[in-house]
Amino acid sequence: MAVVCSLDQKGRSMQRLYRKRIVLGVGGGIAAYKSAELVRRLRDQGAEVRVVMTRGGAEFITPLTMQALSGHPVHLDLLDPAAEAAMGHIELAKWADLILIAPATADLIARLAQGIANDLLTTIVLATDATVAIAPAMNQAMWRDASVQANTRLLEERDFRVFGPASGSQACGDVGFGRMLEADDLAQCAADCFQRLTLTGKHVLITAGPTQENIDPVRYITNHSSGKMGFALAEAAVEAGARVTLITGPVNLPTPDRVSRIDVVSARDMLAACEAAIPCDLFIASAAVADYRPEVVAPHKLKKDPSNGDGLLLQMVRNPDILATIATRPDRPFSVGFAAETEHLLDYAARKLKDKNLDLIVANDVANPSIGFNSEENACSVIDRGLHATLFAQTSKAKIARQLVTFIADRMNQV
Repeated sequence: MAVVCSLDQKGRSMQRLYRKRIVLGVGGGIAAYKSAELVRRLRDQGAEVRVVMTRGGAEFITPLTMQALSGHPVHLDLLDPAAEAAMGHIELAKWADLILIAPATADLIARLAQGIANDLLTTIVLATDATVAIAPAMNQAMWRDASVQANTRLLEERDFRVFGPASGSQACGDVGFGRMLEADDLAQCAADCFQRLTLTGKHVLITAGPTQENIDPVRYITNHSSGKMGFALAEAAVEAGARVTLITGPVNLPTPDRVSRIDVVSARDMLAACEAAIPCDLFIASAAVADYRPEVVAPHKLKKDPSNGDGLLLQMVRNPDILATIATRPDRPFSVGFAAETEHLLDYAARKLKDKNLDLIVANDVANPSIGFNSEENACSVIDRGLHATLFAQTSKAKIARQLVTFIADRMNQV
């Protein structure tokens, strides 16, 4: 008998399915009517669902119904010229975090066990690295058949998840094991495929990159920040289960997958975008924000003026302090700052931690070219409110980002 997944307490799965990508395969059985409700349950819990139907599945419930419920076109044919022009089945296989086949008929289970790829759904299963789960649905005598049991055990040995079946009355009038689990139970089982991560269900707001402060329509003041650290932090936060808003100054970097990106230019733009993105649970200010801006922005390009000799005098005014503004709000999130220094690193960082009312501060020695602006690697120290410093040794910015996110999440949970 196949193993039925353990059902978690209702509600605990909600956060684990948030922003997860699920391909729902619908086989040709009468239980396909439950698949429509399953789409609703998965979407209610925050998952994005794409439906792939076998030809038999489309005989029991219409693709139009599944399209309306999922919000996406239903995929039916392996050799659809429009989809396959972009290798559609491969893209779906890569897109998925979970492939859930419900109902999984005896025929589908047999084809999966033998590695047969003679339709779109079985081809996607062979092409994916995602978790694959089946929800068997068939007559109780078919389910007890030795070949069906052998095929199911073979799939389990290959790390397929098997959800159900349940026992009860069946469409044919028989009573016994073979009923597909109900939609609520299958949604819980789908959630059990995903570990509860350190930032599951949290909204994380991250700033990245430099800001630019205009002098005239041609020139501006900026710094050497590439934004790489902030983008790596955004990616790491998504991996940790968070919903991530990334507010970035002008950089030439692709948006990390599943990150909501907002592009800004100046420090004032960045502050406005941050305030609009609140409430959030965690604020990580990794952007290198210009402290000053020209008091007056010239409406036209400034020309050389012989009366000024060889100089140009710009009157500068202070920019708003984004980090202090967010960290001192009545509804302040857990606030983490960055201190990019060229000397007295820990002393200056500790002072900034206190002055800006931060929970943690990440101190970077940007005088070291191997870990400074535009480098591929980083090393840092994180200082907490007790002024205890934790060192993170030099490694890639992606690895440092994961280490920092884990460290920050642990400290958040202690508050």
